[in-house]
Amino acid sequence: MLSILIPTYNYNIFPLVSELKSQCDVCKIEYEIICLDDASKLFHEENSKINDLKNCSYTILEKNIGRSSIRNLLAKKAKKTWLLFLDADVFPQKKTFIAEYIPYINETEKAVNGGLLYPEQKPEKQKIFRWVYGKNREALDAVKRNKNRYQSFLTLNFLIKKSIFEKVKFNEKIPNLRHEDTLFSYDLMCQNIEIIHIQNPIYHFGMDNFEVAIKKEQESLVAIKYLLENKLLPADYIKITRYFQKIKKFRLTFLFNFSYKLTKKIFLKNFSSSNPSLLLFDLYRLEYLCTLENK
Repeated sequence: MLSILIPTYNYNIFPLVSELKSQCDVCKIEYEIICLDDASKLFHEENSKINDLKNCSYTILEKNIGRSSIRNLLAKKAKKTWLLFLDADVFPQKKTFIAEYIPYINETEKAVNGGLLYPEQKPEKQKIFRWVYGKNREALDAVKRNKNRYQSFLTLNFLIKKSIFEKVKFNEKIPNLRHEDTLFSYDLMCQNIEIIHIQNPIYHFGMDNFEVAIKKEQESLVAIKYLLENKLLPADYIKITRYFQKIKKFRLTFLFNFSYKLTKKIFLKNFSSSNPSLLLFDLYRLEYLCTLENK
């Protein structure tokens, strides 16, 4: 019936797997929980306890293969008809998390996105930026997500029929720089695969500190540029690329490039503060993307 697939890297997933196993047992369904460690260095002892749990497995890969490849490998190993992908740094909000996915496990070919939440308690200052961004841009309820079904799709909590996944999969040819989920959602749209958003969230606990979050964002913008240049993603698919195309159309990239040099330190100071501005962050992202265009 259900294969729960968890890629992990330097994270203790034993509590998550234990909770998921308990919920599956309560639901009395056929299931397996497969965890693949992408050649990380930490938490091997804790995660190895997963192998003592019935229907659960934890395997450490010999070399790091990246986000797209490890998800495809998990799906290849899965023996059940439906796949539930979860990130390592999450935890179900409700004890009925698995039960609320079960009604969608039927003959209809689709993907189901459960959504996510961030803890209500404000984290330490170094993680406030990622917390603010996550709560305002990622932790959307199902009503809002269903208004832009494909663009709102995130891969840290979704259910998909294995037969669909085998048609689409994650693109392993792109650089391991992020936005593999954006490309995956676009490929689903191109294949006319329905995405349904429901209110069945997980808490996302993996909040990076400010420096790591900014570095990852810069990497994601490099990934966006790659997807555009290689025509894997149309310029009008997501908001930032729509604005970027308008800037290029009116030949204003040099202006944003110059602005980046003037505003970079000011913006970064704001992002590392206790009250970061997402409006300034949007401008920072556009400026940074323009600097990549001019390189």
